[in-house]
This record gives sequence, C-alpha cells and structure tokens, in this order.
Amino acid sequence: MKKFVIAVLISLFMLNIIPVVHAEENLLPNARSGLLIEASSGKILFEKNKDTQVAVASMTKMMGLILIMEKLESGEITLDEIVTVSKNASGMGGSQIYLETGEKMSVRDLIKGITMASANDAIVAMAERIGGSESKFVEMMNAKAKELNLKNTNFVNPTGLDENNHYSSAYDMAMIAMELLKHEQILDFTSIYEDYLRVDTPNKFWLVNTNKLVRLYDGADGLKTGFTDAAGYCMAVTAKRNGMRLIAIVLGEPKGSIRNEETSELLDYGFNNYKVMNLKEKDSIIDNIKFDKSTKDNVNIYLKDDASVLMKQSDNTTGFDTETRLNQVKLPLKSGDIVGQLLIKKNDEVIDEIDLIVKDDVQDKSWFQLFIEVLRDTLV
Repeated sequence: MKKFVIAVLISLFMLNIIPVVHAEENLLPNARSGLLIEASSGKILFEKNKDTQVAVASMTKMMGLILIMEKLESGEITLDEIVTVSKNASGMGGSQIYLETGEKMSVRDLIKGITMASANDAIVAMAERIGGSESKFVEMMNAKAKELNLKNTNFVNPTGLDENNHYSSAYDMAMIAMELLKHEQILDFTSIYEDYLRVDTPNKFWLVNTNKLVRLYDGADGLKTGFTDAAGYCMAVTAKRNGMRLIAIVLGEPKGSIRNEETSELLDYGFNNYKVMNLKEKDSIIDNIKFDKSTKDNVNIYLKDDASVLMKQSDNTTGFDTETRLNQVKLPLKSGDIVGQLLIKKNDEVIDEIDLIVKDDVQDKSWFQLFIEVLRDTLV
C-alpha cells in the first residue's frame, strides 16, 4: 500500500497536479510590499504588491538626494559650500543631527547627516538651499517623479514624516533608487557605517548608519532606511556581487530586525538564482560616424550603459551576439545625444537594446569656414 501511495504521488508530481512551492513564495511574508530588481536593467526578480500606494517614511529622502546630486554635478553647489541653518530646518523633529538656528555646516556633512542618520533637519536645510524654500523643493521632487514617469508617488514634504497624501510604492521607490545610483558618488556616503560631524569642536557628533546591512551583508553599500507609525519599518538596500548589482525595496515591516532579516533573504534569493554576463562595458567605443562639411570629420560612438544579460544561474551563457543600429543622424549634435542602439541578440532574436551616444559637440561648418577651406585648397 505504501509503495502504491508513493507511486501515485510521483505520478501526480510528474503531471504537475501537485503545485511546486517556489522559494520566492516565502519571501517578505511580513512586509506590506516589496520589490527586487537588477540595477542596470531594472528587470524585476521578485515583487509583492509593487504598485500599492503606501507611506514610505524617510525613504522619501532618496528623491531629495537625487536633486542634491544633480546640483553637485552641475556645479551649482559644492561639497565644501557652507549652508546656514534656518529656524525652520533646526525645528524639524524625528531623526536629526540637532542642527541649531544659524549653525553653519558644509554640504558634505549635511549629506552625511541625510544618508547615515536620516536627519530631517539636514534634508530641510539642503531643501531650502536648493529650492529656496522647503515647499519649492517639494515641487521639484514631484516634478522629478513625473519626469521619471512614476504613477504612484506624491510628496508633501522632503522628510517622509507622516502627512496626508504623501505616498509612494515599492516599484516607484525602486525606480528612484535606480536613478539615485546613476550618481555614483552617492555610494561614498551611503556605504559608510560610522563617521563624525562637528569634528574639532566641543560638539563632536557620532554618526552610525541606520542601514545596518552595509556592515552585516556582503556587498551592501546603500541606500536608505525609514520608519514612521504609518509606514512601518522600510528600507532600500543595494548590494553588488560578482559584477551584478541588486536593489531591494521592503516596505511596511513590523520590526526593524524583521526588516533587516527579510531584506537579506530577498537579496540572497537574487544572488543565488541570477547572474549577469557583461558583453560590453559602458563607455566602450562601438563605432564612429563620418561627416562632410562638419566641425569634426569622425565622431566616436559610445555605449551609454553596460551591455549585459541577466539570466538564471543555470542558464547557458552561449549564443549571445551584438549588432549596431544607427539612426539617421543630423547635425548639430551635442554630447550625450543618442545616435543609435546596440542590439543584444540571443540566437538571432533581439532581447535588449542599449543606447549609443556621442561625447562630442558637432556642428555644420559655417559658410565662412567652408570658404576658407576652398580658398586654401585652391592655393595649394
């Protein structure tokens, strides 16, 4: 009889009548929502209620950090610039670095306060510096959300403190994290576990990163944590191993310890089951374009991002190829303009496209430049 039962079970399994329990079904059992993506492509490896609108606490600050990094890279602010703290900023409650009205602190140290201590006073000080006012900065945050085509995000403040109509989703938070990681310098701040502010003063302040995984999880180097009564315990963690970077978003956990444990399990699932094969690196020269009657005869074409393939650990790595497809390019061109795509193919089927860009400004020659050239050629 026992042998008969075993035989029946085996038969049902072979016929797929008995459901197979996949490891991912046990991920994030206590979270309201969550998402795991591969950072270069944004491909989803796991999701749970990814589009549900929820409070996201201080993970809100990731959007503010995008705006700060953009201003740094454009040269509108510098890390050494000194910001004077307003009464409004110093009056922020919740997580803080205890800024005082009129205190002067560098942009560098304010970013440390935001990324490591999740300081509400620090983000408001930077919001006022960049936006002119806290409310204007929030408008900039929402404009950026619209630019990123986020459908389930609306910000009311830059801190993430609970307010009506302030929400985002696991998917939108992942897209914000991806955008923030385009500014690679942010990892110089988010990867630090402990540091100090107000060094060489009587008020030396010890910072310990609220994201414990940067110390406890192999490869973790960011990004942001959060907690409020409405949001629960939340975090966005990025980690890189063997050339693959993952972003995990976990929202609405009941305890910080559970949040850390389940986020680690989510990352483990990604690294244990997936891999990335890099075919060509970002900024590789792929081709060049020749122009007549232009300020530059030959212009190199570069790969905008890594040309990589995400696959299961067990997948075959052969059969991949690339092909260049150029657009009909017209002058003038500016650095960063897209001029085509690199097609990634698997067995002659296109599975991905990576933009190709130029890094030179190219314009048509003026009639005077052309006249001088004709005159020179005639004389020669």
